[in-house]
Amino acid sequence: MFDLLSKERIVAKEGFNRWLIAPAALGIHLCIGSVYAWSLFNPALIKRLGVVTSAADDWSLKSVVWIFTVAIVFLGLSAAVAGKWLERVGPRMVGTVAAFCWGGGFMIGGIGILTDHLWLLYLGYGVIGGCGLGLGYVSPVSTLIRWFPDRRGMATGIAIMGFGGGAMIAKFMIEPFIAFFHKLPDYLGPIDKVKLITDENGRRLAETACSLEEVVIVGANDVANMYVPGPEGVYLVGTGTVGVAEAFFSLGAIYFFIMLIAAFGYRVPREGWKPEGYEPPKNNQSRSMITQNHVHIDEALKTPQFYQLWIVLCFNVTAGIGVIGVAKTMMNDIFGTTLPNIVDFGFASTYVLMISLFNMLGRFIWASASDFIGRRKTYWIFFTLGILLYCSIPYSAEQVSVNPSTVWLVYFYAATMIIFTMYGGGFATIPAYLADIFGTKYVGGIHGRLLTAWASAGVFGPLAITSLREISIKNAINGLIEKIEPGVFQAKFGAGIDQLNQLVSAKTVTISKLMEIAPEGTIDPTSGLYNSTMYLMAVVLFVALVMNATMRPVHPKHHMKG
Repeated sequence: MFDLLSKERIVAKEGFNRWLIAPAALGIHLCIGSVYAWSLFNPALIKRLGVVTSAADDWSLKSVVWIFTVAIVFLGLSAAVAGKWLERVGPRMVGTVAAFCWGGGFMIGGIGILTDHLWLLYLGYGVIGGCGLGLGYVSPVSTLIRWFPDRRGMATGIAIMGFGGGAMIAKFMIEPFIAFFHKLPDYLGPIDKVKLITDENGRRLAETACSLEEVVIVGANDVANMYVPGPEGVYLVGTGTVGVAEAFFSLGAIYFFIMLIAAFGYRVPREGWKPEGYEPPKNNQSRSMITQNHVHIDEALKTPQFYQLWIVLCFNVTAGIGVIGVAKTMMNDIFGTTLPNIVDFGFASTYVLMISLFNMLGRFIWASASDFIGRRKTYWIFFTLGILLYCSIPYSAEQVSVNPSTVWLVYFYAATMIIFTMYGGGFATIPAYLADIFGTKYVGGIHGRLLTAWASAGVFGPLAITSLREISIKNAINGLIEKIEPGVFQAKFGAGIDQLNQLVSAKTVTISKLMEIAPEGTIDPTSGLYNSTMYLMAVVLFVALVMNATMRPVHPKHHMKG
């Protein structure tokens, strides 16, 4: 079995069509790229018990977003280790192990959801699945660069385009699977027909034939976010099924088989092979950043260029990955209350689909363009334009809260789509940038080690956006409380304002529920929850801009001899 997977068994024969490698690379990257659709799981995971809305014991958004973070961290760590291993054993072995890790990670994660063990979801999807991401990510990159020395940017763009497009395909599987297995909880009736009390922990309880049982209340602002439509009113906690565990099991099986088939499609070129008629470009002033020398994988770590590129990748990813992790929630927060007739549950899901589409297109278009305009100039565009766009988003969010016009929605949509093309383009261009700076001989291993930048960004991005969002939510709730009469608050929630902290912790009090009793003319603060995050991302991109601007060729002392 191991001999079948070895590097020696997959050396291509004379006349092999190098374009046949592209479908294998795309197959694996489309599967592991579904990680970018993680935000589609968030609404279901945070309503695992309440089903129609979050219950007191449901997992928080911050806790489930961190699963995505852990997966990205282990992607980077496993890629750093696998890069050197890949050079030794070949892409088929690495791709096969990736299939077992990614598919198996979904299975273990599904068990964690069913058994209410959040740590199993972290272990399965985050750790084991994350290792599958890293192994699957690096397996085709160096292979394609060797098959396409004449078009390095285009080659890496082909493979990494699949990673960006994985979420687009996953969107058509995740939500249908969740909806198929979804079951509404028991409905007790309209809120005015059910006797409710609020306990000392802020939970809402209802009297049933047997005893007091925990319930959740669906108001007018919550109906649009239900997976399966249901009436406003009171629902019994723990009696329905959100369907997310079953979706995990189904997806795990599908991804495993596709990735296994794709891994067996890999071939590597024989030593000394080059495309017919191809001659390596000569060093000249216009292409001085492209070297014809090679730097050993261990020697690369001794160069300042490696760490400059590490910061360039890390900060470019940080600026985008935090937004991707909460994309669906962010769209609902900013526009769901101001333009509810347009931005409903389905619209937000389609937004995730479009992120994937533009992420995918950006990977191919920008990487291919970099073959002509150069890698450094390509990153100049990413960072200068990105800074302007991130700084403009808070303005559009502020305007839509004052004047709920679709103009601001269109602007926000367009601005974020451009941002995500550059986010994806940064990933696809970096392997070619590495090959230009360090040569092609060890580019797979060097690329793997550079992906620790992605792991770091997987922590920084989601941590920044969720932490700043929580601070913004707290400030928004306190601001609304100042405008609401205590008697009105007591009548709405069955407890006084002095119990606010407990009510917020139990998810009884939310911004949307406070807005139902806020004085007429009160501006909903939800659209401004991400303003501080956007400004922080602009600062991060400025630092990356400086690192890219100071990039120079590697000193000859680091080149391999002979």
